[in-house]
Amino acid sequence: MSNADEMILGEFTRTLDERHRLSVPKELSTQLARDGDERFVLAKERAGCLSLWCENTWTTQLEQGVDLVRRKIQAGKLNNRVADVQLLGRLLSTRHRSVQLSGHGRLLIPEGFREFLGVEPGGTVMVVGAAVCIEIWRPDAWLDYLREQMPDFRRVFEDLAG
Repeated sequence: MSNADEMILGEFTRTLDERHRLSVPKELSTQLARDGDERFVLAKERAGCLSLWCENTWTTQLEQGVDLVRRKIQAGKLNNRVADVQLLGRLLSTRHRSVQLSGHGRLLIPEGFREFLGVEPGGTVMVVGAAVCIEIWRPDAWLDYLREQMPDFRRVFEDLAG
């Protein structure tokens, strides 16, 4: 398997410093930047969870989805779904932000994302490889998620591998 085909995996405990910076484990950040792209996107995923993506990967996926919605709007297919289109616009406006890692592999969690994550400076976070991105979790949200999803592990694995 080539480096570009490897999944980003691992679970690490980290602490946010007093400036809301997180030291991203090198094992994960190296995998995320495998295409040589040093630019990243931080996204709000679910309450207590942020995801960190390679900017090229994120942009490609986002542009494809937005282009499809744009074409549906132009074709009049969403005329009766204005509220949904507005909701999408609001969420897109606040969901993600371009970020950089410092030379020491530190990520500054931007304002607005800090509140969504819900971890104060000096607090602990879980940094998790999520195959195609890195996730940053508030520990209690991570445990709740694991408790909910772990019983489906075998089914998901067999479905994806089969």
